[in-house]
Amino acid sequence: MTHCDSEYVEDGTRMSFVINGAAGAANDLAAVRQQISSRLPRARLLLSREPGDVTTLARSAAQESDIVIAAGGDGTLNEVLNGLAEHFSAVRLGLLPLGTGNDFARTIGMPDSLSASIETLLLGETKRVDVIRVNTATRVHYMINVSAGGFSAQVDDKLTDDVKERWGPLCYARSFVAALAELQDYRTEIVLDDGAERLDAPAYNVIVANGRYVAGGVPIAPSARLDDGAADLIILPVASLPRLALLARATLAGTHLETDQLIFRRARKIQITSQPPMRFNTDGELIGNDPVTFEVLPQAIECIVGKAAQGAVSGS
Repeated sequence: MTHCDSEYVEDGTRMSFVINGAAGAANDLAAVRQQISSRLPRARLLLSREPGDVTTLARSAAQESDIVIAAGGDGTLNEVLNGLAEHFSAVRLGLLPLGTGNDFARTIGMPDSLSASIETLLLGETKRVDVIRVNTATRVHYMINVSAGGFSAQVDDKLTDDVKERWGPLCYARSFVAALAELQDYRTEIVLDDGAERLDAPAYNVIVANGRYVAGGVPIAPSARLDDGAADLIILPVASLPRLALLARATLAGTHLETDQLIFRRARKIQITSQPPMRFNTDGELIGNDPVTFEVLPQAIECIVGKAAQGAVSGS
């Protein structure tokens, strides 16, 4: 762990950066810390060193700071979010995108460059955004971007640190191709809003989205809003490989929800079971098998956003 002389920024607001030293764009940690400190000389800088450090550091920072910044990728953001779980109403959440995909950063309009992102954090424009509570048989977890089950979990298996390092942003496409040979169908049973609707369909993939992007910029939920109190549910039914190829092209273009080849719903609560059991990730981090329940916590946390938030939050 490292820190500056004081935890206070110039306006008196207490700010902490939780920095993931293993994040994709954080190869030169000294340069990252120098840029932060040059603009925010009184901010606390907390550096993770071991697995699990990020959540622990975020939990500690929430007790001492008004603003907690996740400095890393989508996985780092998820760990910070879970560290803040008992403090959603008391802290503001920020993101300094240093990862490989930086998908949530796209939704909230954070710039690509480190210096521009720091300037956006300095401006401090905030919006209250939804958080999704994820309940499994063994744990309670929180997510803010996207969860995927089924084929996506098989893609995650292929998305090793070595693949990320060697392929960079193309690592998602590389892992997708590698997982195609293991494509499996699942008999899914999905209950929306405590029985308002029930869906029973053979599927390859199930997506629950709060944010808009996955896999380094794929617009999986192009019309999702972060503050509407609902999650976007996208089900990929079992289909032939030629139809899947067409769907893949439409998904990359963000037009897949306009086809009749997907099932699309919005709901406050989504309960999923399947045979065989479907593994899920949240914000790219594997959380285990179904049954799983996703429940939206409307506008649960205040989040710093950029000017180019792409209509994903009210007033942007």
